[in-house]
Amino acid sequence: MSGTYSETHWRVLIADDECIIREGIRDSVDWESLRLTVVAEAEDGEEALEKAIQHDVHIMLVDLNMPIMDGIELMKQVRERLPNCKIVIITGHDEFAYAQKAIRLQVKDYILKPANPAQLEKVLRQVRGELEEEASKQQQWQQASQQLSRSYPLLRERFCQQWLDGGMTADEIAEQLRFLQLPDACPDWLGVIRLPEPAASPALFKEDERQLYGFAVENIAAEVLAPYPKTIFRDPFGLIVVLLWGVEAEADFHRIETLVRTHLKIAAEVYLAEGAGDVLELPSVYRKAKSAVNKENAVSPLVRRAKQYMLEHFGDSGLTLEAMAQALQTSPAYLSRMIKQELGTTFNSYLTQLRIRRASRLLISTELTVAEIAEQVGYETQHYFSTAFKRATGLSPLQYRKGAFEHEDAQGE
Repeated sequence: MSGTYSETHWRVLIADDECIIREGIRDSVDWESLRLTVVAEAEDGEEALEKAIQHDVHIMLVDLNMPIMDGIELMKQVRERLPNCKIVIITGHDEFAYAQKAIRLQVKDYILKPANPAQLEKVLRQVRGELEEEASKQQQWQQASQQLSRSYPLLRERFCQQWLDGGMTADEIAEQLRFLQLPDACPDWLGVIRLPEPAASPALFKEDERQLYGFAVENIAAEVLAPYPKTIFRDPFGLIVVLLWGVEAEADFHRIETLVRTHLKIAAEVYLAEGAGDVLELPSVYRKAKSAVNKENAVSPLVRRAKQYMLEHFGDSGLTLEAMAQALQTSPAYLSRMIKQELGTTFNSYLTQLRIRRASRLLISTELTVAEIAEQVGYETQHYFSTAFKRATGLSPLQYRKGAFEHEDAQGE
């Protein structure tokens, strides 16, 4: 125990209004052999408090009868400002009963004037032993905390897989989320990333190489999604699963596919699903996402790029099919036909879906005004936005917001 701290010098302050007492204490102890250092002396309580804080002292030898601020008041202040400091009282025989009251202020011991060197040394040795023991426990606690922090990724992976497999109660999920320092709510998004099957490129994807590519994709995902609370892990089927908190993370998630293609020269399939309102519904979202990521093959690279472009620019009220086609270096007619063919909807309908979906999330998860939300999701006026929102959902934006909160209140009752 003391071996770890055998080189530590603990800082001591002597507070007594009598110079002869301070000198007597200072000169009667072999401080070096006790690994103690007298860093300051004080002749009144106020000075003692100031110097104790200034030097962050470990041990204080305090006279009860001092001017300006007496020993009891000083000890109260020290308890608040330096809670781990050890206090030893210096007292005369006539103050002994008074000294006993100080025991309630967690005083470690008391020494009668004039100080007996042997007794003083014994008390100081005992107090130093307590400091060493506490420091050792603190070090062990820090090591345990660091070890736990290093284990978080694995613990999160195990918990999230258990959550997605079903069979956990809402209370268990909430408790684990708090313990693992994740937001105590259902994630806004559940993403799934699938690497190409070995059959697609047998020479490239031996199992060990597949693992390396998996780690590389996870690193790209972690970097792109760095601003958001998240957890990223591999499920038993080899899919990379991302639980993601942050309404605005959608476009960033879809950037992963492009970056993987650019940097790793492989075509990973990505799929992002909206999280559920209820933590118990997340396993169902996960099952659907697994199924959907396997169907993403049907979508051509051009339409994927178009989807990503719309995700990144839907907040621009001037976004048009023509502008997007120009950015993607294709013709508007061809792009329109491909979107209709592969997504089963028109450019305008898909863009409106994106905007209304984001607006819905913002209405529920923020306190932004309807006008501010309208602007964020790409509508030039609040009236135009409200009309489009009501057409899509059957409710005005304010009715939608009110209904969502009433539903939440009813669930909480």
